[in-house]
Amino acid sequence: MAQIIAIANQKGGVGKTTTAVNLAASLAVLKKRVLLVDMDSQGNATMGSGIQKNDLLYSVTDVLLGEVPIETAITKAEVGYKVLGANRDLAGVELAIAEQDGREYILREALQEIESSFDYIIVDCAPSLSLITVNALAAVQGVLIPMQCEYYALEGLADLTQTIDRIQQALNPDLEIVGVLRTMYDARNALTRDVSEELEQYFGKKLYDTVIPRNVRLAEAPAHGLPIIYFEKSSKGAVAYLNLAAEMLKKSKVKKGSNA
Repeated sequence: MAQIIAIANQKGGVGKTTTAVNLAASLAVLKKRVLLVDMDSQGNATMGSGIQKNDLLYSVTDVLLGEVPIETAITKAEVGYKVLGANRDLAGVELAIAEQDGREYILREALQEIESSFDYIIVDCAPSLSLITVNALAAVQGVLIPMQCEYYALEGLADLTQTIDRIQQALNPDLEIVGVLRTMYDARNALTRDVSEELEQYFGKKLYDTVIPRNVRLAEAPAHGLPIIYFEKSSKGAVAYLNLAAEMLKKSKVKKGSNA
């Protein structure tokens, strides 16, 4: 069965979608079967995977509304993984499903139909805490939190951990934080180092050793509809996300071994 991981942070601009796209691509390069689920109506993860969001025949919206089976809505990207895409149609879904019984579990039930076909399912969440985001958090086993090393980000992190605790208690007892990823990292900055030390003290082994540096090529890649590894594979950003994927796989093996 697939490992299903949400990339989430209630603060915007922290590299959430960048992480979702580039982690999916890096896992695929490492020969894993990957599905990227875009749960943000901006559709940036869809576009960043080289898929035109406005040309989608079916999207995650159709799946959440029960209009097509999930297999029908999945698109194969040319960058090594599959995508359940999103566009602005997703913005109207919340009202449409608000009165449904089991509305928080629609995505989970859909993913159960196809999870055996993948090793990893990466869910890119919107920064807002909506019913759509609740659907995502109810469907996954763990949350990867990308964050910048700045004090405002620490405040947002506290809000997110409270949200995760509430979802765990009310909807998804298996939900846990699988890792915290430092993004846009600049080791020359004293504030970055200070916040990084606080994260190490608080999260311990859940803080990834890998850090994602500030990198111009990484910022340019989405405009070309490509993950960084296909845009500039020798860049620091590409190397960092490959390292993150490898670290994730290593931690997964250790966890499976400890559960054996």
